[in-house]
Amino acid sequence: MTSARDRFYGIIPAGGVGSRLWPLSRADAPKFLHDLTGSGRTLLRGTWERLAPLAGPERVLIVTGRAHRSAIEQQIPELDDHNIVLEADPRDSTVAIGLAAAILVRREPDVIVGSFAADHVIGDEDGFRAAVAQAIAAADAGYISTIGIQPTEPAIGFGYIECGDPATIEGAPGALLVKSFVEKPDADTAARYLADGRHLWNAGMFISRADRLLDQIGAYDAQLRAQLEELAEAWDDPAARGPAVDRLWPALRRIAIDYSVAEPAAAEGRLAVIPGRFDWDDVGDFASVAKLKSGGRASDLSIIGENARVLADASSGIVVSQSDRIVSLIGVRDIVVVDTPDALLVTTTANAQRVKSMVDALKLSGRDDVL
Repeated sequence: MTSARDRFYGIIPAGGVGSRLWPLSRADAPKFLHDLTGSGRTLLRGTWERLAPLAGPERVLIVTGRAHRSAIEQQIPELDDHNIVLEADPRDSTVAIGLAAAILVRREPDVIVGSFAADHVIGDEDGFRAAVAQAIAAADAGYISTIGIQPTEPAIGFGYIECGDPATIEGAPGALLVKSFVEKPDADTAARYLADGRHLWNAGMFISRADRLLDQIGAYDAQLRAQLEELAEAWDDPAARGPAVDRLWPALRRIAIDYSVAEPAAAEGRLAVIPGRFDWDDVGDFASVAKLKSGGRASDLSIIGENARVLADASSGIVVSQSDRIVSLIGVRDIVVVDTPDALLVTTTANAQRVKSMVDALKLSGRDDVL
C-alpha cells in the first residue's frame, strides 16, 4: 500500500482573465502568464515550482483553455503532454477540477488530488508544503480538505471559512472541521470575523481523494458527474476525445466548486480545513500588485515593464509600462498607471477593484478588440 503522499497529484486550473488587472491581463495573455512580482517567473511558473517538489513534476496536471497551450508549454517545458487538459470553453471550477479528477482516477484509482490556482503568490513555500501535507492526510482519512489563510485585515474581497472543532486526524494535527463557508462580507462583518479568530480566508485550495470528490459532485448534480466521467473515459483516446467533447461540453453546468462541493461537504461534517500560516495573495488588483512589489511600503512607487521609462517626483503607487512612451509622475500619491500600446488605464490603488466595471462596460460597448 503506497503512502498518501505518494498517491498525491497536483491540479492547476489555469483559467480566467483577471479582469481587475486590465489592460495588462487580457484574454490572450491572462494574469497567470505574467510576472507580477519581479521574481523573474510568471505566476503560473511559480505555482508549478511549488507543486512539483510535493507531487513530482510528472504528477502535476494543468487545466486551461486551448488558446493558452503554446504559452504554457513554453513556460513549463517539463509538463508531460498527457498532463495538459484543454477546455473547449470555460465552464467554471467544478468542471475544471472535476474533469481532472475523473481523468486521474481512471489512470490511478486511489489517487489523491489537490487543486491550486495558477495565479496566486505564496511567500513561505515550506509553510505551504507543510499545510498541504496535512491536507493530504485529511483527504486520505476520507475528508474533503481545504487550506484557509489567516486573515491579516478585514478584507471584503475574499470569502471566509468558519472553523469549528478539531477534526482529530492522524497526520493532520492542525485540521479543524468547517462549520460553514461565508460569501464576501461587508466591512463590518469582515471586521467581526477578523476579531473573533474563528474565520479564515478562502483561498480556493481543495485536496481530496478523487473518488470522494466525484461522489460529492454527484450528490449535488448526478448528471454533471456522469458527463464528467463520460468525458474522462474518452479523454486518453485521441480518436474518441473530440467527438465526446463536441457532444457533451456544451451541456456542462457552470458552477463553482465552492457551491457544488465545499458548502455541501461542510454541512455534512465532511470538510476539514488546515489553517495556513504562510503569506498569501491572490493578486486580485493593481493595489495588490503595488503592495507585493513594494514589500508593503505605501510610500514607494513600483514599476513593471522590461523597458519602462518612468520619471517620478514625490509620487507613489504603481506604473506598468508596455510601450516606449515616457511616463512622468509629479506629486501624485497611490496612483495606478497601466500603459499598453492600445489602452491606457489611470486610477488609484483605492479604486483598483473598480477596474472590472470598466471591463464590463467595454464588453457592453462591443470593444472586444481591447479585451
